[in-house]
Amino acid sequence: MSIERTVRLSFTTGAREAGTHTNLSAVRSDGPVLWVAGDETATIERLVADDPHAPGSYADQTSCRLADLVDLPGEDGDEEADIEGIARAGDFLWAVGSHSLRRKRIKTKHDGEKALRRLARVTGQANRQVLVRIPVTDVDGLPTPVRETTVAGATQRAAVFGASGPDLRDLLADDEHLAPFLAIPGKDNGLDVEGIAVAGERVYLGLRGPVLRGWAMVLELRPAVDPDDPGRLVLEPFADGRRYRKHVLDLAGLGVRDLCPHGADLLVLAGPTMDLDGPVHVFRWHGAVTADTPQVVRDDLLTRELDLPFGVGVDHAEGIGLLDDDPAGPQLLVVYDSPAPERLHEHGVTADVVRLPPPATAG
Repeated sequence: MSIERTVRLSFTTGAREAGTHTNLSAVRSDGPVLWVAGDETATIERLVADDPHAPGSYADQTSCRLADLVDLPGEDGDEEADIEGIARAGDFLWAVGSHSLRRKRIKTKHDGEKALRRLARVTGQANRQVLVRIPVTDVDGLPTPVRETTVAGATQRAAVFGASGPDLRDLLADDEHLAPFLAIPGKDNGLDVEGIAVAGERVYLGLRGPVLRGWAMVLELRPAVDPDDPGRLVLEPFADGRRYRKHVLDLAGLGVRDLCPHGADLLVLAGPTMDLDGPVHVFRWHGAVTADTPQVVRDDLLTRELDLPFGVGVDHAEGIGLLDDDPAGPQLLVVYDSPAPERLHEHGVTADVVRLPPPATAG
């Protein structure tokens, strides 16, 4: 795999001070803009391309605060939502929190009993437990998230699943595969959502963890607006009565780090589940968005498209976004958490542009 070029992402002083540019966890291209998110805020950032046809840089950052658009479950609207996936479909922008628990880190200054106490402390954050759908409208020629808008005479409101009533963790509490992992922190192979793709009424959530005997998992949901509360999403049931469907993928022991739709397929960014450096690949899940039953995804349904670079303690590929759909092979923009020092510049960070091979039939 060769990197075709790099793209400069520039952020405001406030975003850089918050570390957003070094904690990028999600990305989506949307015409003249790029949507990105960091995993330590409760915001989505909009960057504007210098050239929407062949962007070499994105700047003019605007920060979209989730608490200004939907009602979040946390007492503090600025408490991090650990946004790990962004999707753009139809008139809406979607975002999903990790839904994970976290374990305290042992820092260099900690030793003995204090280190052990920190390692035993597991916490959660309410704002991580959300799936958000936000209307997007044109303002001064740029797509802009809004709390409410009118399209073709119909009112569209920002809505959230997980802020009131049962959230995804509640629904999984009796799941035969996932329930045992709910009390485990995400970086310990516990539940950890790290990717979203939307195709029509289908919403796919990729799980970094758990990985079960080498099999990664993708959840399929059918969110709909609550008829009694237009600011709330509910999940429509599948034929078995559950409000989610499970697919398992053979990603060579890796977990899902991001999902990106491409026609009837899903591109799957796969990387280590634990807090490790390791291989990172992009797979193509053929026919994913047309499947009407739970799938075991391997062999004829799954192809490994390319390998991405990774460093030691740096350059963790966290998000992929489709830049174009060239017949010679789609271009993907790749953003990294913990970027290597050489990726940093005065106003932000650089992302990579890589080209996938043209889509082919699996098998």
